[in-house]
Amino acid sequence: MMRQVDVLVIGSGPAGQRAAIQAAKLGRSVAIVERQTHLGGVCLHTGTIPSKALREAILQLTGRRSAFTHDAPPAAPQNPAIHELVAQCQHIIRIEQAVVHEHLRKNGVQLLWGNAYFEDEHTVRVIQLSGHELVRAEAIILAVGTVPARPPHIPFDDRHVVDSDSFLRLPRLPKTLIIVGGGVIGTEYACMMNLLGVRVILVEARTRLLEFLDAELSEALQYHMRAVDITLRLGEQVQQVQILPCGLVEATLASGKHLRADALLYCVGRQGATATLGLEKVGLEPDSRGRLQVNERFQTAIPHIYAVGDVIGFPALASTSMEQGRTAACYACGEPVEQSSPLFPYGIYTIPEIATVGKTEEQLTREGVPYEVGVAHYRETARGQLLGDTSGMLKMLIHEQTREILGVHAIGTGATELIHIGQMAIAFRATVDYFLKAIFNYPTLAECYKLAALNGSNKLRLLQQESLAPAA
Repeated sequence: MMRQVDVLVIGSGPAGQRAAIQAAKLGRSVAIVERQTHLGGVCLHTGTIPSKALREAILQLTGRRSAFTHDAPPAAPQNPAIHELVAQCQHIIRIEQAVVHEHLRKNGVQLLWGNAYFEDEHTVRVIQLSGHELVRAEAIILAVGTVPARPPHIPFDDRHVVDSDSFLRLPRLPKTLIIVGGGVIGTEYACMMNLLGVRVILVEARTRLLEFLDAELSEALQYHMRAVDITLRLGEQVQQVQILPCGLVEATLASGKHLRADALLYCVGRQGATATLGLEKVGLEPDSRGRLQVNERFQTAIPHIYAVGDVIGFPALASTSMEQGRTAACYACGEPVEQSSPLFPYGIYTIPEIATVGKTEEQLTREGVPYEVGVAHYRETARGQLLGDTSGMLKMLIHEQTREILGVHAIGTGATELIHIGQMAIAFRATVDYFLKAIFNYPTLAECYKLAALNGSNKLRLLQQESLAPAA
């Protein structure tokens, strides 16, 4: 017997959840397929939530609530295993999972457990240990997410050489760690492990960490990482990795350097989890990284098959994936929907944390946009002093003529929360004058917006005076 639904969603991560619930809200019969034994996908079980839970556990364990410190990192108390630290926050994962399950139940979404495999353009076989079930749907939404890239020349054994999934299952905390990849995952784990007293060497092929960031923030992060004795090998490529008979891991760089450590975390890229879907049955071909191409309505080459979330690539954030899932479900159900704003914030949970929204200085320079910079330092605020964070910073990029806010970038305590004020200002095309007139609670970090506005407007005033001054 074949199960019939209007909309079938494959994957229960942030994109899949929102897609399923939105379609159900529009009165459609909906089923969601999950290959794992639990809901939530990578975000809830091996990615965003566990890594942030680990960060919180480490900050509590080490007593380092201050975002910045130049003291030597403390020795890890009782040398805890990573999985023990994550276990301290398992209740958060359980609660989140229960919330997801309840939302799907309340909206009448059918849960199907197993691996999804296309039989034809409208039919999917859900393969389970006990057998299989065929499901036919008018629309199918792929929200399968990604898995860590595991190149064949890297000898992964999930004990000495690990990826970001197996890293959380290491039996013990390594004393030394090589991290290959200076992206978001690599920099976050480098900061966390350093705080536990692990000696970290971070290798990145580019000459700067997190190149998509405003250069000043990237440089500030690099400064603070070096200040706590994280070794940065920038502009270096890993040529070979081998596990030595003594149990150490050796990474040979293209420059001829040899690095040795107890463990190596490889986190260069992720791969779309499309290999087992049987996409060849319906003529869909992922790219070399397993990602699917979609149009502005999130349709693949087959109009009634949609793809959302990390599997379609940039920006691959939980926040944007949720909105993509909701929007795709509306399109699939013929419901009018406005595309979400192209303006979205980034939050990076390094220590200190970083957040950014809008244009960077480099982008504005390339585009030939005249701008001025307003800067506020946390040390100028009473709240910064109370938090013990005197090195945090917020910068505001202001259009020289229109005085509109073009970008906001922050590094320090609470940066990922603070950034949303800037997001609203840019979205509503606010000018620096709004912040000059605004009153913020005292003492708060939000006062940084007023200080940055004052700093930037003073620079603009001087610029205007200089342009009006008679030539000598």
